[in-house]
Amino acid sequence: MRIISAQALCLVLLVSLPFAVMFGLNSGAVDIPIETIIDLGFEVFQSSDKDTVSQQVKTILLDIRLPRICLAILIGAILAISGAVMQGLFRNPLAAPSLIGVSSGASVGASAVIVLAGAWLQSNTALGLSLVAVGAFIGSFLVTMLVYRLSTSALGTSVTTMLLAGIAVSALAGAVSGLLSYYADNEMLRQISIWQMGNLSTANWQRVVVLTVVAILVLSLFPRESKSLNALLLGESEARHLGIDVQQVKRKLILLTTLGIGTAVAIGGMIGFVGLIVPHIVRLLIGPDHRWLLPVSALAGGVLLLLADTIARIIIAPTELPTGILTAILGAPFFIMLLVQQRREL
Repeated sequence: MRIISAQALCLVLLVSLPFAVMFGLNSGAVDIPIETIIDLGFEVFQSSDKDTVSQQVKTILLDIRLPRICLAILIGAILAISGAVMQGLFRNPLAAPSLIGVSSGASVGASAVIVLAGAWLQSNTALGLSLVAVGAFIGSFLVTMLVYRLSTSALGTSVTTMLLAGIAVSALAGAVSGLLSYYADNEMLRQISIWQMGNLSTANWQRVVVLTVVAILVLSLFPRESKSLNALLLGESEARHLGIDVQQVKRKLILLTTLGIGTAVAIGGMIGFVGLIVPHIVRLLIGPDHRWLLPVSALAGGVLLLLADTIARIIIAPTELPTGILTAILGAPFFIMLLVQQRREL
């Protein structure tokens, strides 16, 4: 059952995106008038030698807010489309990318770098990424590969076993993270906590470039599996009868999800519930057809996280609320509502 057509929802999101970007550029500890933002846009795109905007404002807009806006859109899109893929793969609207251990692995990797490597490694960068982010990505990749290997046998990859393995390995990863936190000093604990809350304040253009490359790969390859995901909704046996190589599709989707979520979490920290609530809301609005569900979820995720990050920057200004806290405040009640709804349907 559809409430709105996919084309109409896509158009609404495309129209709202420029307004959300303008809201993000305008809002912050320093209020910048919309007229100034427009003047800077003309100055940049027309390559004018006439400086109509002060250097301070240019720095705030071009070096601080704009890369943060780009990161929010990219991370939101990756989280949302990966959530839609996981829900289709597990055939469960309550599924999320964290089920396969990506987030817990990233937490272990980031905590290990913070506690074991110390401040020296945190101050060094590779491709514009702090080595904490690199450690988070490596941790997410290794844990997800462990979950995949545990759930794969000669008969193929069992989605149910993967779910159970993900829960077990995530619990083990949580214990390791707790052990690292136990041995950390106060400053290390603070850094671990800030990272786990999810924060886009470290945005820069190098991180945007890295995430853009990953986003292009993920956002272009996921929609190609839309027909396979639609077939999997009928069940694995039915999908095989329709000519789908189920094992290959599973492997491809899991690897792409690990790459996308691992990179997004490594750069932005633990931003929860976007991969859960966005695809579920989009599915309620336009139906379960993945040909539209995947791209519309990506667009909706980008707009939602951009708005959430902007609100997090201004809600307790001049200080900033970590973005992950705000998404959790919004997402947790919705998750509870989903659980209540499912119980009534049983």
